[in-house]
Order: sequence, then C-alpha cells, then structure tokens
Amino acid sequence: MKILVACEESQAVTVELRRLGHEAYSCDIEPCSGGHPEWHLQQDVLPLLKEKWDMIIAFPPCTYLSNAGAKHLFRGGSLNKERYAKGILAKEFFLKILNTDCARIAVENPIASKVYDMPEASQTVQPYWFGDPWSKKTRLWLKGLPLLKPTNLVEPKSECHSAGTWFMKGGKERQKNRAKTPHGLAAAMAEQWAGQNTAADGKDV
Repeated sequence: MKILVACEESQAVTVELRRLGHEAYSCDIEPCSGGHPEWHLQQDVLPLLKEKWDMIIAFPPCTYLSNAGAKHLFRGGSLNKERYAKGILAKEFFLKILNTDCARIAVENPIASKVYDMPEASQTVQPYWFGDPWSKKTRLWLKGLPLLKPTNLVEPKSECHSAGTWFMKGGKERQKNRAKTPHGLAAAMAEQWAGQNTAADGKDV
C-alpha cells in the first residue's frame, strides 16, 4: 500500500511500515530523525492530502489542544484568547486530516481540553499495552481501520514518570521527545492496520 505518515519526523511508524513492504512516506516541516531521508517529505502536509493514498496515519501537533496545557489556556482564571485561537487553528488542521478523502485514516492526539469540543475518539491506548513501560494516554480517531489490540501488556514502572528518563527529561527537546511514537505502539499500528504487503503474490494488501 501507498501510505502517508503525516507529521512524523521520527519515522517510527514509517520504518515499521517499510519493514512490512509498504511504500510509506513520513511528512513533516522538520527534517527527519529516523535515518531515512529518502522516505521523508519535508513540507506542509496539506497539499499531499489531495493525492491518492491507500492509508493515512497522522500525528498532528497537540501543543495548543492538549489538556496538559490547560493551565496556560486559563492562566489567572481567564481565557487566554491568543492561545485559544491557536488551539482552534490546530483543531481545524486536525479535522482536515481526519476528513480527507481516503478509505483508511488514523489520527493520533492526546486528551484535549474540553473547550475545543473535539470529536469523540475511537479509542484510548497506552504505551504499556505494547511493551513500553510508561503511561501516556493516547487517543486515536479511526476511519476504515480496526481498534488496536494490546500486543505485550507490561506493568508501567514508576521511574518512567520521573524527570530522569528520556521520555520525561526537561530541556528544549522535551516536547519533541514526548511526541515520538513508542516503538511497540508504532509496530502495532503497522502490523494491525497494514499487515504484510502481499501484493507481489497477487493477494489483497
């Protein structure tokens, strides 16, 4: 299948899809950090949504939508109108991807602030469902794709919530680190939504 992995500089899902034999491309306005620039489209994703794709998996920015940033949205007890406006733009971007003319779509985002009235998600997953021992509630909006099934349930370790881990460490890379898709989840997305590419055998993909 020809698959677009939107807003993914890490190439975590793209690499897993390529491993299964699919023609997958990551897309982000930043250079990729996954080691395969030949599979990366460094540009705005919106023009690409007009092209024909068999599947789209997207990780749109959540900085202004996430409930984790609510303290900034209502700082001092009143609505921060500038931040709210940025959140509305982020929601519009999210919906453009979700409503793209494509038979199979998955859009990932964390829990959003209620003020943005996001559409109801298809499911909520956790990294520890897929072998990565930490908690981070992740919501998925699915069209034409099944719910993800846990592949390797593990106990989330308390130290994975500390500031000393790569996932939670501070500094300018903290937001980028938290946005990266854990390996187990990336593999589950590729295997359960795309499967092995058997097109060469004349079978359905």
